[in-house]
Amino acid sequence: MTLSATDYRRALGQTEAELVLGLAERRKAVFTTDDARALLGTSAKEALRGLVKKKWVLRLKRGLFVVVPLDLGMKGSDALVMHEYIVAALLTKKYYIGYWSALNYHGLTDQIPRTTFVATTEAKHSVQILDSPFRFVKISSQKFFGWREYEVSEHKVYLSDPEKTVADCLDHPEYCGGIEQIARAVYFYSDEFSIPGVVDAAKRMGNRSIIKRLGYILDILGLIGDYGSSFVDFKPSEGYVKLDALSPPIGKYNERWKLLVNYHLDPEAWMY
Repeated sequence: MTLSATDYRRALGQTEAELVLGLAERRKAVFTTDDARALLGTSAKEALRGLVKKKWVLRLKRGLFVVVPLDLGMKGSDALVMHEYIVAALLTKKYYIGYWSALNYHGLTDQIPRTTFVATTEAKHSVQILDSPFRFVKISSQKFFGWREYEVSEHKVYLSDPEKTVADCLDHPEYCGGIEQIARAVYFYSDEFSIPGVVDAAKRMGNRSIIKRLGYILDILGLIGDYGSSFVDFKPSEGYVKLDALSPPIGKYNERWKLLVNYHLDPEAWMY
């Protein structure tokens, strides 16, 4: 339903209606404080306060707002639901959805993380918006690659591709629920992504720990023979790293992969 300026003014004050209509004319469902100031000048602050109070506008974070669709009815912003990935795309400019979130998106785990994990090159504090936690993982520019554009709820968002997702999870198992989550992904879904592609991503990232963990997992799963060619030239560094970042540094040392095996992976226990 299209409302006229008169209809809006019946529910809103003059400046509030001017702001809502001005944003609609500019097709700005999501807008900033600066956008509001450009339309209303010094009256923007008071108009925003009124619109938020009346639930016509929802504040996503400081300086960032979204206009609530009219079809949500009287509940207004209380009834607004936005896909977490769309919200994440609004929170930072240079990003991609990754780790456990991307693992789930690509169907490589049946676990649905409550937190949305966002890779970015800038340090950002974790936030909670619309009852959903967002965890920002700062990575170096060298590791910021392997993402593609995907469509989610008719919006374009950036997510890591399957190979980069697995490499990222092996780089930081703590952001995918632990090493068992990524080991299960390799066990059940290795035919849905490229193991050599994961190795290539790990080399580009410059972290041998990723390949150490991947090689060990393939060994335990009895799959290393299928992908041996990807590890022919790999020489593990002398230092030992923990297999699982979430578990205490207690366990046996694996000489072949230079790992402290501080978590017991038992594929037989995964069979349903």
